[in-house]
Amino acid sequence: MSPVDETREHLIEVYRKKAKRYDMTSRLYPAPGYPQGGQRRRAVQALRLRRGDTVVDMACGTGLNFSLLREAVGPEGRIVGVDLTDAMLDRARVRIETNSWSNVSLVQADAAGFDFPTGMDAILSTYALTQVPECREVIAHGAAALSAGGRWAVLDLKVPDSTPRWLAQLGVATVRPFASIDKWIARRPWLAIRAAMEETLVDVAWTELFFGTAFLAAGSRDSGL
Repeated sequence: MSPVDETREHLIEVYRKKAKRYDMTSRLYPAPGYPQGGQRRRAVQALRLRRGDTVVDMACGTGLNFSLLREAVGPEGRIVGVDLTDAMLDRARVRIETNSWSNVSLVQADAAGFDFPTGMDAILSTYALTQVPECREVIAHGAAALSAGGRWAVLDLKVPDSTPRWLAQLGVATVRPFASIDKWIARRPWLAIRAAMEETLVDVAWTELFFGTAFLAAGSRDSGL
């Protein structure tokens, strides 16, 4: 089994175990008091969605972004949630059924192999893409499928450039269940994501959040394409 396949299988195993209580435990992620909710809302705002838009929520998990996205696109819009793990999608399905959201659909797929529907208005990924070894390819594939002027936004965690000891410990505690710490830090996937967005999108904005422990990157597909 290749290192990439090992990472994928490990993530499936981890999230299957976490799925049942994920909505509750995610409130403590990556640490109690972390402004995750505000960051999610900021990421959705960066998409500049309009009513009737179609948006893909990549690595949607249990659907924590769905209410924010639906608020933006309205019942006439469309939301496609994509996730690797069956157990997480089961929880997302319960959320959809509980809220009677007829315009939210789910797809079980690996981010790297997902066939993005063409002509989308936006793609969002929150707290997930840095765990995908092929994150650059995911950005590129998604960008190519966006409609002219369509938006890509990625919210995720990173190691601060100048890392105080307490922040370094927070970062280590955050990713420990999901990946090899040394490999994650060595890969510096947030830099790969930024580079991929700058290569495939225009007007890319990069914002570091909460003392550099997270970032929000957003850009548009060239409207001339």
